[in-house]
Parts: sequence; C-alpha cells; structure tokens
Amino acid sequence: MKTDDFNFELPEALIAQHPTGVRGASRLLVLDRNNDSRSHSSVASLADFIEPGTLMVFNDSKVRKARLIGRAEDTGAEVEFLLLGPASPVDGTNSGPFLRGMSGGTGTGAGTGRFWRALCAKTRRQRKDRTYVFPGGVKGRIAAEVDDERIVEFDPPADESYLERYGHIPLPPYIKRNDEAEDAERYQTIYAKTVGSAACPTAGLHFTEELLASLDARGIRRTTVTLHVGLGTFLPVRTEIVEQHRMHEEWYTVSSETAALVNEAKREGRPVLAVGTTSLRTLESAWVDASADPGLSPGIQPGTAIRPGTGSTSIFIYPGYRFRAVDKLFTNFHTPKSTLLMLVSAFAGKEKILDAYAEAVRLGYRFFSYGDAMLIR
Repeated sequence: MKTDDFNFELPEALIAQHPTGVRGASRLLVLDRNNDSRSHSSVASLADFIEPGTLMVFNDSKVRKARLIGRAEDTGAEVEFLLLGPASPVDGTNSGPFLRGMSGGTGTGAGTGRFWRALCAKTRRQRKDRTYVFPGGVKGRIAAEVDDERIVEFDPPADESYLERYGHIPLPPYIKRNDEAEDAERYQTIYAKTVGSAACPTAGLHFTEELLASLDARGIRRTTVTLHVGLGTFLPVRTEIVEQHRMHEEWYTVSSETAALVNEAKREGRPVLAVGTTSLRTLESAWVDASADPGLSPGIQPGTAIRPGTGSTSIFIYPGYRFRAVDKLFTNFHTPKSTLLMLVSAFAGKEKILDAYAEAVRLGYRFFSYGDAMLIR
C-alpha cells in the first residue's frame, strides 16, 4: 500500500490558524458508512446524530507547555525543543542508557524534570554534550542521542511548574504563528485532567459544558481513557510503503470503571463511540481475547473484552485492520499522507474518506487541529 494513495489537495487557506471565536462553533460533516451518505450540520447538534445508550469515550490527557527555547552556549543560536516526556538513566547515573516511558522509569531523576525526551530543531547539529541556556537561568545538556530524539538533562530540573511558567503551547507546525494567550485555554479540552501530552487530542476541543449536557439529556453515556499524545500520533509517514512505517510508543491508561462500561456496552450491543483517534487507538490497544484470559471479566464472551490498566501502544491502524472495540468515531480532518488519515480510511473506507474530504474542501470546511469535525457512524 503506497503512502501517496492517502494524499489529497488542500488549499492553504483552509488550514485553521486560530480557533473559532466561540468554542464548539464548528461545522460537522456526518458520514454514514452503511449507505455512503453524507450530511452537514454543526457540532452543537452532535447529540441529534447519536443514538441513546451510546457510550462515548474521551481522552482526558492534558497538554503540557512542552515547547522550550534554548540558546546554545557555543554559538548563541536559538534552538527550539519539544519535550515529549520524562526519561531517566537505567543505571541511575547520567552516563548509562536511558529508559523512555510515561513515568520516566526508575532511575535517578525519573519524573523529577531532570531528564526529558525531546525533539529539537536542526537535529543533526544538536549533538551529545552540547549545552544550552533556557529561560530562568536553567541549563540543559544533551545527555544522549536516541534515534530522532535527544535526551536533555536540565540543571536545575525543568519540572511541571517550570514548564507552566516558561514553556509554550506546542502548536503544530502547520499553524504558522507563535502561541498566543488564547491558546493556553483553547488548545486544551475542557475535561483535560492528566498532564502528559506533547500535542492536544484535538477532537475534544469542540466540546463545551452545554454540548456535554445535551449528550447527557439524550441518554448518551460518557467515560474517559488517557493516552499521552506523542510521536506515535503526530510523526509524519516518511516511507513510500505504508506498511514500512514504524509507530512510536505512547502511554495509555484504561481505568477499571471505563473497561467495565465498554465491556457492558459491547455485551449489550450498544455502540461505542471514540472521541478522537487517540481514544480509538487506546481502546483497540486494550482489547484482549477473553478466551485467553477467562478470569479477565466474568460474563464477558470470548473476544469482547477491554483490559484495564496502564501500558504502551505502538498500534498502527491502516486499511485492512479489523476494528473490535469501536463502532463510531468523532474526529477532526487530518493531514495528507498521515497515520491519522490512514486510520479513518481503515474505519470508513479510503474512497469514502477521500470523497468526503474533497466535499469538505469544496464547501470550505476548516482543517486540522483548530478546524471542523466529522462524525463517522
């Protein structure tokens, strides 16, 4: 399968550079997979298109101010860093191999802000032991090079309070401006809870308290998972062949309560609607064959179980994938040739998605993070 098969023409003017004036005031394209019909509405009317009893699953990960600007001590050049998550040396020193993960591992400095996994501008120039000065007098040293990432050691540590003060909102590169005051609120879902994402799970940006109340009033149930958005979600596909692309790991958590609600919905034949591709990837990653683990959940039939817990996922969903946990999807419009476009193409069919995108372009829909939305049912 060729990556170019997932390309489409998009006028630059349709790439949303700012959020709508009021949260939730976005357009909605509704795609029905069964009869290939499309209709157009508004996100505010979302509840009208979802049947009562549906279980909606939201990603409650919270975006950290993960962009930092440092100045190289040797040249004085400004270098931008995007902090992906904590890291720590496996052997407890700053010289050994580094462990990457949600909590930063178990070595010295794990989770304290001392060591961070990072992407940086002009990566090849940012080599081991190069040092930088960051805002507030904090110094950083590249402690290791791991593939496209750099492990940066901060002294004193760049903890969450430091990032909240000196960091910037990690707007995606297709938003051609610096972050502004409004982004601190608008590039964050209203239900964000657990800090850890280097990019926003943007499907959730459309939801307001009023919209959630309308879903509740219609008898639509809600629950959450947590997936911390990182390279697995936003790294572009650089291979010519789709199957050769390697997804990076991202950490997720499914609570016992959420697992029970999803398993109950599947048992009762009620739809599970993922809000965003990250929620979908979490649920599909947490799916297990109950017949292989009969103690997982009493009463759950083989092949119909979500396992609760914390883990990592590098799941790559493209056409040919068989969905097991998710029946419907609420999502934004995605970038050409991206893993996210491949995911929605797997969910609805590539031709149906590309036709829907072409129609959205003709009708002037806004695209990407701050853009309009699609419901695939």
